[in-house]
Amino acid sequence: QVHVVESGGGLVQAGGSLRLSCAASGGTINTYTMGWFRQAPGKEREFVAAIRENSGTRYYADSVKGRFTISRDNAENTVYLQMNRLKPEDTAVYYCAAGRRLIVSDIRRNPDRYDTYGQGTQVTVSS
Repeated sequence: QVHVVESGGGLVQAGGSLRLSCAASGGTINTYTMGWFRQAPGKEREFVAAIRENSGTRYYADSVKGRFTISRDNAENTVYLQMNRLKPEDTAVYYCAAGRRLIVSDIRRNPDRYDTYGQGTQVTVSS
């Protein structure tokens, strides 16, 4: 079972950038769909971005498209989320997730289909 650990969160002003990392162990990331989700206080967990195993096809939530970029480094077994032009509404705990055998409709809409999540990293964007 793959294990993932997030890092890179912090406090940043609106318009700034952060890069989140998700280090995986116990499995190779290019055999998993790797996703990022976020959860703000009082809100449900929401999909942010994902990268499909093997093909590397990328998926983004409309709210982050054009600002966030998901990538992976197979040699480091790490997935990244580059976040640019951050907004206060991006404030949340960000979670990395790994899953296998997800169908396309599951990637964005069914977070329970991912096999494992990390503990999360806090991102706070001040106005």
